[in-house]
Amino acid sequence: MNLKFHLLIHIILVAVTCLILTTAYVLFQADQQEKRKSTLMLESITKQLEVQLLQMNMGLKFAKIFPDFSLWKETQSNTGVCLRFIPAKTGVTRRVCRGTKWSHHTWPDFFETAYRSIFNVGFEDSRQVIYKQEVYGVISVTPSIEKELNHAWESLGVLLKLSAMTLLAVCLVVYFSISRALRPAQIIVSGLKKLQSGDLSFRLPDFELAEWHMTRTAINALAASQQALIAERKQLTAQLLSVQEEERRFLARELHDELGQCLASINALTASMTQTAEQYCPDLVDEITCVSHINNHMMTSVQAILVRLRPADLDELGLALSLNSLISEWNQQSPHIRFQLVIKGDLHPLQKPLPITLFRLIQESLTNINKHSSAKSAQINVEVTNYLITLIVDDDGDIGSLPFPTTSGFGFLGMRERVYPLGGTLMMTKNQSGGLCLKITLPINHNEGVNP
Repeated sequence: MNLKFHLLIHIILVAVTCLILTTAYVLFQADQQEKRKSTLMLESITKQLEVQLLQMNMGLKFAKIFPDFSLWKETQSNTGVCLRFIPAKTGVTRRVCRGTKWSHHTWPDFFETAYRSIFNVGFEDSRQVIYKQEVYGVISVTPSIEKELNHAWESLGVLLKLSAMTLLAVCLVVYFSISRALRPAQIIVSGLKKLQSGDLSFRLPDFELAEWHMTRTAINALAASQQALIAERKQLTAQLLSVQEEERRFLARELHDELGQCLASINALTASMTQTAEQYCPDLVDEITCVSHINNHMMTSVQAILVRLRPADLDELGLALSLNSLISEWNQQSPHIRFQLVIKGDLHPLQKPLPITLFRLIQESLTNINKHSSAKSAQINVEVTNYLITLIVDDDGDIGSLPFPTTSGFGFLGMRERVYPLGGTLMMTKNQSGGLCLKITLPINHNEGVNP
């Protein structure tokens, strides 16, 4: 869930809880206020009756008009109540009501039902009228139920309107405040996606809030350290590959100059020995011929090793002819697979280490197809533009599922180690025939290449 809405929901829940508690408190206070009014009214009327008794005792009032509620009737604030006087001895119970009938009510029925079930509405409060230690009767006050309900509903209505306005204002303020405060989160997520895609040169801007500032500092520091580590790894890998190629060049030269010359000398010597043995010792001809066959086999093996170590055509004839020669050799060695090479663009201007890297990548790709696939044909496309080299190797085998396990032995790890230090990319997909489509890109100026 979105953090802004998550916080808003919690704020609304807290506000509703507070509103419910406040509503209960307001209704309780309204009920208590009506009861206090009844009590005060009862005390006032009791005092009035005691004064009447005092006047009657002094001969100022006639007993036949006791109790006299005329003074209470003249009080305009005393509306919505009923008075009842029950004589202590003989006499008629008197009952007087003032404004107890409500012409219409504005409160809903459910409010009345709930209020009646919770509070004791219409509670009758009574008190004895005593003068000179003699009880003359009992006076009681009964408030109007409609008046109490109206007062409670009006108090609640004011509270609900004020609470609704306050809640709306708080939600709007909180929403926009949180939106502004969380705006850096979107920038941070976008930046993390860029870092995930390989753009380790991206840096987050500074933020006002201290928490976001610390987050930005930590992410930028992590990106800088990762960028430095990858740069060091690229440089180290490039140096290792360069040293490896130099070692291969040295071994190829030594094998060609030393072992190759020795094998050539042995071949010439066995030819001379064969001529001499045919004249003077025919029995040695077969043995000398066997030695010659072994020597020829060794020469063939050394030539194959020289091609794998350092193809001579690459230095002498160039990359294009070396690749065509490599494809021809594979077509001869693996007649069950038809390899086809298509070159677009000029390969001659390529500077080191791009020629040997491209040659090794194609060599490894052909080896993988021959060893690990059931392909019958493979297409190798090399395209060179002003800024980019694109190599696509497409076969019609069956690769099953991607990605390959790290222990598959397909040599893709070594290929990545050649591609990434030069700022290139390597991507493997499954083509329509079910075979593997390997796409490699290498920038011409690898110092400006993208991060892997």
